[in-house]
Amino acid sequence: MHQNGAAIAYVRDGSETVPQDDLTGGITLVCDLDETLIRTDMLYETFWAAFSSRWTAPVPAILALLGGRAALKAHLAGAVEVQVETLPYQDDVIAQLHEWKARGGRTALVTGADQTIADRIAAHLGLFDEVHGSDGSRNLKGQHKARLLEERFGAGQYVYVGDSRADLPAWAGSAEAITMNAGPELRRAVEAGSAKARHLGAPTALMWPMIRALRPHQWLKNVLIFLPLLAGHALSAVSLMQAVMAFIAFSLVASSVYVMNDLLDLAADRAHPRKRFRPFASGDLPLRHGTWMAPALLGIGAAIAVALGPVFVAVMVGYYAITTAYSLLLKRQPVLDIVTLAALYAIRIVAGGAATGIELSVWLLAFSIFFFFSLAAVKRQAELVDGLASGRDQAAGRGYRVDDLPLVAMMATASGYVSVMIMALYVNSPAVTVLYSRPEMLWGICGVLLYWISRMVFITHRGQMHDDPVVFAARDRVSQVLFLVILGFFTAGSLL
Repeated sequence: MHQNGAAIAYVRDGSETVPQDDLTGGITLVCDLDETLIRTDMLYETFWAAFSSRWTAPVPAILALLGGRAALKAHLAGAVEVQVETLPYQDDVIAQLHEWKARGGRTALVTGADQTIADRIAAHLGLFDEVHGSDGSRNLKGQHKARLLEERFGAGQYVYVGDSRADLPAWAGSAEAITMNAGPELRRAVEAGSAKARHLGAPTALMWPMIRALRPHQWLKNVLIFLPLLAGHALSAVSLMQAVMAFIAFSLVASSVYVMNDLLDLAADRAHPRKRFRPFASGDLPLRHGTWMAPALLGIGAAIAVALGPVFVAVMVGYYAITTAYSLLLKRQPVLDIVTLAALYAIRIVAGGAATGIELSVWLLAFSIFFFFSLAAVKRQAELVDGLASGRDQAAGRGYRVDDLPLVAMMATASGYVSVMIMALYVNSPAVTVLYSRPEMLWGICGVLLYWISRMVFITHRGQMHDDPVVFAARDRVSQVLFLVILGFFTAGSLL
């Protein structure tokens, strides 16, 4: 048995006798784990952690499920090592445990999560005298948990803290029922079945966290779908409607990817100074919702894509395949991850051409590849600058070390300047005279881009960059003004 400070060793054998304490009347405070002590569910946590480390993980998980939920939990617990230090803990429940311990009372963690995970969390907190979890054959939930509590502590000899209807049998035998973030219906059910009830927290509002999980601010990138229409001067009612449908389809599929990526990146996000506030990492949105949101968004987006024809569908399939590969593997490969991010930007332009039937210019594609490589490198540069400021040697969940920062900054600058050179060559090419009556006005765009790219790298070097340079640019007043200046040069070259 493992010692937990001055506390009595964790108890798994129900035959041991629980010492009674006069200060709490011999009552033990029993706490559930999933969505009670922590703002997440360890079954989903371990599944997505396993999936993140091995893309084949769902196959053995499904096979393990044939032996029951307890067997699945044991399999997943053995497949990964959860970083219990960064889990989102419930402050109200932690405070209750501290108060109970201060009064000399005994505490117990009794959970449907696997025993090994429960032990690690209890050891980290140092607040429990004993720990009981699922053991691979018995899923310690519902009636199974209620039976153990009665055998272990006796009816009316424990206070139970839980969060769901599955805890009603445990509450029924408790001296006091304490709910965590329970809704009105559950609160009424607990009060009807318990002699004494108390409620902590408030029902979790899911709508805003769900919207945040879609990352609608990232849909700004999908405006690139309209670029073939503008660059080719091919604006018409039909092409505009096709581009709008493509924008909606791409946004839904992209949000599906964002949700899945957040589920796969839980540990890395929690170690990040800003990403730890994302809905899934913070516990504001339960992981089970993300598990259905990802395929639902993908399905709706795919249905819209079908209406735009097989070429657009093929582009969307390619986008989803690349993003999935990025989430599972490529994001941990130095340089290759930047190339992939640049390709994902460029694919949006390809999607615009596929949806509208507009042939893409070689100049546009060449400019896009180098320009978006620069933005992707700036994104990695920002993460490394954050790592340097926080004293980390390596970017969490990435294949870079902090001492790679000069190289990444150099790649961002060089690639950005190459994109400006391509723009300059395009302005001086015979092809530009077909579309622009005053092509010399486009030289102004080159100057603006040269300044903007240099400024973005400079801001990132100073640690002032948002995690995503596109989102930063959308909120940055200087970038907004420069965009209007570029639009002015474009208009002047077209109309004058």
